[in-house]
Amino acid sequence: MPRHRNKTLATFLGLFLGSLGAHRFYLRSPVDRLGLLHLMSVPVCGLILGLAPHVDPFYKLLPLLISGIAAFLETLVIGLTSDEKFDAAYNAGSARQSDSSWPLALLLVLTLAVGATTVIATLSRLFDLLYTGGAYG
Repeated sequence: MPRHRNKTLATFLGLFLGSLGAHRFYLRSPVDRLGLLHLMSVPVCGLILGLAPHVDPFYKLLPLLISGIAAFLETLVIGLTSDEKFDAAYNAGSARQSDSSWPLALLLVLTLAVGATTVIATLSRLFDLLYTGGAYG
């Protein structure tokens, strides 16, 4: 019998470790292609650090930030999926049914707040660096 995957835990993983693809590895498999793409943002940051050590630190973290923004969107989709559709997609052979409650709602509010802040901060810093050369920070 396949294991039962918890929607609240998947949302938690997406919020806190989504940049590394933890939510995808939990829901799908350790060789999930999009999860591995999330995980590849770490070596890409290392490549930028090694190949261009003089650039602004923002550019060194940009692959991780982009991965995080994508993970926030995925996390919102996972958390807002109805329990029936979630069970049909991830718990097809499980005898248990998902029953989401208020912790999931709190995680979704936190995900929206952190994700929106990350998007706004990333865009504003990127535009600052591109159009003013970093004059505002």
